[in-house]
Amino acid sequence: MASSNTTPPNPDQLSPLPGVQRLITTHDDSGLATFHSATPGQWKHLTEAMAFNVIYTSSVTPPNLNADADIHAHESLISSGKLGLVNPHGSVCRMVDFAPLTPESKLQPVMHRTQSLDYGIVVAGEIQLELDSGEKRIMRVGDVAVQRGTMHAWRNTSSTEWARMVFVLIESEK
Repeated sequence: MASSNTTPPNPDQLSPLPGVQRLITTHDDSGLATFHSATPGQWKHLTEAMAFNVIYTSSVTPPNLNADADIHAHESLISSGKLGLVNPHGSVCRMVDFAPLTPESKLQPVMHRTQSLDYGIVVAGEIQLELDSGEKRIMRVGDVAVQRGTMHAWRNTSSTEWARMVFVLIESEK
């Protein structure tokens, strides 16, 4: 549950974890830093056991920050509904909430691969990273996985508590 010093859960948020507020900065006409926007998380439910919140995307590398071109590109991509797991030629910052996994759960973690370099950071709970070789490692708050286009699955290790990770995905060469 969210405490008094955290953001309350967002609308459509599946988990009881603290809500998310995205702050985007920019520059004013004199060149001083200022806030462009502050928005609550926008959650999409993949299943009843997992929800995604796209924090931000870039569509070119390096990103063009002039005249807020990157912000306009992000807003256009999100409104198009065409964002996949990876954004070609750019990056995706995504938050993922994982439900507790109980023996009764019908939905089990899915082994998958993305054509990307991913940084996955645990920010709540514990997550098991499993590779198709059968190797497994437990990740705790603050741990970072550098996922280099391999077959893998993410599993919440708790049967009672939600877990959360933040991922940054950058398209890789084939």
